[in-house]
Amino acid sequence: MSRTGKLLYLFSLPRGGSQIKLRKHYKSIILILITAAIFWFFGRNLDWVEVRASLQAANGWYIALATLIICIGYFLRAVRWQVLLSPITESNLRELFATTTVGFAAIFLIGRAGEIVRPMWLPMRDRRVRPSAALVTLGLERIFDLAALVSFFSINLLWFKPQPGREHEFEMVSIAGWGLLGAMVLSFVAMILFQKRAAGVVAWFDRVTRRRWIPGRLQRIVISILRQLAAALSILRDWRQMLWTSFWTLLLWFAISLPTWFVLLAFDLPLSFSDSLFIMGFATVSSLAPTPGGAAGAFHTATAASLLFLNNTIRREDAAAVSIVMHLVYFAPAILFGLYYFLHGDISIERFRSLLSSENAEREIETDSPDLTEPAEG
Repeated sequence: MSRTGKLLYLFSLPRGGSQIKLRKHYKSIILILITAAIFWFFGRNLDWVEVRASLQAANGWYIALATLIICIGYFLRAVRWQVLLSPITESNLRELFATTTVGFAAIFLIGRAGEIVRPMWLPMRDRRVRPSAALVTLGLERIFDLAALVSFFSINLLWFKPQPGREHEFEMVSIAGWGLLGAMVLSFVAMILFQKRAAGVVAWFDRVTRRRWIPGRLQRIVISILRQLAAALSILRDWRQMLWTSFWTLLLWFAISLPTWFVLLAFDLPLSFSDSLFIMGFATVSSLAPTPGGAAGAFHTATAASLLFLNNTIRREDAAAVSIVMHLVYFAPAILFGLYYFLHGDISIERFRSLLSSENAEREIETDSPDLTEPAEG
């Protein structure tokens, strides 16, 4: 297939029944309408001439440095993914980097539905990695990401100074931050307990789900995912792997916090590095919105609102300009890398379509399950 054909495919939907396609079209239309409504709310009272002037006055060197560090962040994600996969299978760092950027490009183009691209793409680039292993380790990646983000955000609250008159709002934010930190600690305790008793838990789940009203394929898929999760969680009982995963995660989020600060410096705003961690928390959570364009609209609104919350002397137009640049810094490198790897890759388009269809994706996941009676390597 030509590069143009591949690019057109990137915007197409997987094959399937007409009703499934119709539902997906309806969902896409709804998400686009939601995005348009959020953008209207974001820009309804802005002076766009002033926004443009603020963008033109930004320091390009700070923005370029921020973009470079974000690129390094994608490499750090690939390194950490390799560590997470190591208890299950060997993997190739180059293919992990390519898959990471393709996946984030897909998230930008079609929204959070693009998450499925990474666990389906990697097995075609590296045959040693099964889709189920990629899927489970990406779930672990999200857990470590959330733990790091909550830790950065909560610990930052220790020396964070709210603006006069905003003490009550800050108290609510502080309670939420520390509550999330406590929830993350309990989640890690639960994962450790599950990993220690994985064989028994999977055997029990296998017994209780063998019912006529439970589809056999669904039962096998859940069992396979539980087994892969147990194998991946073996890193929690290996202090070396746990240390390396934590190290790469903290380094990754430091590599995200620095560009956030550099963008603020580019606009010469009266904000500190501590403030940038606060803004990073709001921006990252808002990026989880399932709208296309990398949570376009939601990201801009949340980022601008966090800036105004921190300092009410900042003009709304400057806050809007910062949110626009920060969004581009976060996502633009992934789009460029992702499109490059997509257009220059030797992936079979038909194979990719097949994996993205629900039936074949389920088949891929249920065909590979580690034996929990064997001790995990490492």
